Amino acid sequence: MHSNVSDGAAGATLEEDVRAPLHQSADNGLKIVIVGGFGVGKTTMVRSVSEIRPLNTEETMTQAGVGVDDPAGVEAKSTTTVAFDFGRITINDRNVLYLFGAPGQERFWFLWDRLFAGTLGAVVLVDTRRLHDSWYAIDRLEAHGMPFIVAHNDFGGEQHTLEQIRDALDLSPHVPLVSCDARDRESSKQVLISLVRHLYALAAQ
Repeated sequence: MHSNVSDGAAGATLEEDVRAPLHQSADNGLKIVIVGGFGVGKTTMVRSVSEIRPLNTEETMTQAGVGVDDPAGVEAKSTTTVAFDFGRITINDRNVLYLFGAPGQERFWFLWDRLFAGTLGAVVLVDTRRLHDSWYAIDRLEAHGMPFIVAHNDFGGEQHTLEQIRDALDLSPHVPLVSCDARDRESSKQVLISLVRHLYALAAQ
């Protein structure tokens, strides 16, 4: 798997897929990781945007997690990712995005460094109900020197502007911040397009 952006991916629009097998000419795999806190919508985003049936490692939450996982703000959540999610998007005949959704609970954070290996860039998905969960993800990406954007998954309810979220995260003005609905395929695709454009802007500097 190549981790560098090729010229063929320039101006990628993530055209509507036909849910067909991967084209034999595809030779440039671009790995992207979606990170964020517990229950922020990482699995949902991978599911909504993947052109293949995603691989996921969701398990039912049990009493064993009481006192270990913090469900504040996402009390209705009944399953959790224990390894990673995986999906795929074909950009064109040669370029393919491989999507990895990282587990959100602190007890699984040790897996992140391995998921980051060979990664082109990342999306930090944030939920304003649990914004503090995003700090670790941002810190780890900055420590790795990995380009990333931040996407606010809008769950409705209390509204915050992107400027307020940027201030709360103490986010650099050079890091793109967008809003999305992880349940919506088109919205999730726009997040990935924003990341690809950010990567190209950095490459052009």
